[in-house]
Amino acid sequence: MGLGRRPASFDVRRDELRQLFRRSRDVILIAALTGAVVGFAVRLFEYVVLELLYHQLVEQELWILAIAPVVGLVVSGLLLRYVGGGASSATSDEYLRAYHDPNYTLRIRPMVARISASIATLGTGGSLGLEGPSLYGGATLGESIQSRLPKRFRGTDHRTLLVAGAAAGVAAIFKAPATGAIFALEVPYRNELARRMLLPALVASASGYLAFVSLSDTSPIFRVVDQQLFTIRDLFGAILVGVSCAIGARAFAKLMRMSKGFSLRAFPVRVVLCGSGLVGLFALSRVLTGENLTIGTGYEAITGWLADPDLALWLIVVVLFMRCLASALTMAGGGVGGVFIPLVVGGAFMGRAVAEVVNPDRYTLYTLLGIAAFLGAGYRVPIAAIMFVAETTGRPNFVVPALFAAVAAELVMGDQSITAFQRTPDD
Repeated sequence: MGLGRRPASFDVRRDELRQLFRRSRDVILIAALTGAVVGFAVRLFEYVVLELLYHQLVEQELWILAIAPVVGLVVSGLLLRYVGGGASSATSDEYLRAYHDPNYTLRIRPMVARISASIATLGTGGSLGLEGPSLYGGATLGESIQSRLPKRFRGTDHRTLLVAGAAAGVAAIFKAPATGAIFALEVPYRNELARRMLLPALVASASGYLAFVSLSDTSPIFRVVDQQLFTIRDLFGAILVGVSCAIGARAFAKLMRMSKGFSLRAFPVRVVLCGSGLVGLFALSRVLTGENLTIGTGYEAITGWLADPDLALWLIVVVLFMRCLASALTMAGGGVGGVFIPLVVGGAFMGRAVAEVVNPDRYTLYTLLGIAAFLGAGYRVPIAAIMFVAETTGRPNFVVPALFAAVAAELVMGDQSITAFQRTPDD
């Protein structure tokens, strides 16, 4: 072989590298476009649920507020049966199922039914979150886009745009791009991130966020004024928050699993029983607090009611149980929505309760620590939980104590999770 000639293997490898680079470039571009599509869709979803329905609902008389969630359960059940062909009320679990099973496809018809049912559930005051339908809808759109792409793109992992769409959905609804990417990668497994899809998830989250805020605004969903630095005492308090939240998250996870099982009961039975419970909880909330704390996502409870420095410990604990039970009854009745936000709200109440015992003057900090610990333990996503609070409050000064709280919660949580579709890395 002459000195001036290159081996044939060199040309083959160069061509392979070129193809790999071209494919990677195409993946990033299409992930960005997918994220933008999902971001616009999520903004429309939020507008319909909150601005057209829920914000109008809360201006109505109390008796209408009391029965509205029951009406939502009825409409949701009818949509799932007749539009979705008997589709379940699952949203985030559908994403996890499709992630782990390459033969399971997220189809458009069930998506239309579930999103419509979630609008009925959440727009009428159901105590679940908008993030579940946003994640599920984004994942379905991403998978649908990938299935229609040229063959050379299909050589990539079948989950690439599934994950990208899910990340964009979470990033958009919370206006938190890093949270969206990390959650979509962290939630499929316990104690491990999904691999090989970090870049598409980050790009899709960023484009989804930008698409959403272009039709909304960039203000964080929680506005926190308290900027005090933490003390050594707060680090010990954070550990107590973590342990308490893990115990609470274990109980809440079990309660939600029971609710999902009950949602398979006969339609009239579950609507009557769960609807009656929701009306009773609403009435009790009005008697005890004068507020509508058992309906809606719960954002108002975090930024409003819990911000009162004179709350009694017993009342915080009672409303925590009421709020968790309202979310469980909404799920058991066949309502469609996410459990991410119920975990956030539960953590806020738990953290506020611990603050009353440990350091009442720092209740804002402990509320945020509770969110990170309860959410991280319930979904087994400690990194996403810490990032969520940092992005949605715009206050990163709590991160160090939040790490203590999240680690303590993760250790106490054990193998429990709020979803049965999560796997361990060895599965």
